[in-house]
Amino acid sequence: MISLLVFHAAVTWALLGLIWTVQSVHYPLFDDVGRQEFSAYHHRHMARITWVVGPLMLAEVGSAGLLFYFGERSPYFLLSLAALAVIWVSTIAFQIPLHEKLTERHSSHTVGQLIRSNWWRTVAWTVRGLCVAAMLIQNFR
Repeated sequence: MISLLVFHAAVTWALLGLIWTVQSVHYPLFDDVGRQEFSAYHHRHMARITWVVGPLMLAEVGSAGLLFYFGERSPYFLLSLAALAVIWVSTIAFQIPLHEKLTERHSSHTVGQLIRSNWWRTVAWTVRGLCVAAMLIQNFR
């Protein structure tokens, strides 16, 4: 099970780095793209980022499910599962609909909503990263 935990941690930390990059670099730059170019830019951004984020998110939730199935019930893991639920709910309820709105047309208001709502995922992935790091430390003592 330790190999699965290491895999899970690696995927979570990859997503943690990615979410901080998106939150601090990509999303704030959306307003700097010219209105004429924004639609094409956003379409390319979504097409490319989906191929990075999608498989990682599926690997993360899948490996979390396997860890749970094999009996992982530590407090850090349970907290990380709660954070994972926040991530998925936020993605489905906020990020996807806001990106769909931006696909239709650029709106600084919508970009602001995207940035503000994405803080939920950013904080949740940070919590997950800390939790899986603590789990690794406990398992390698």
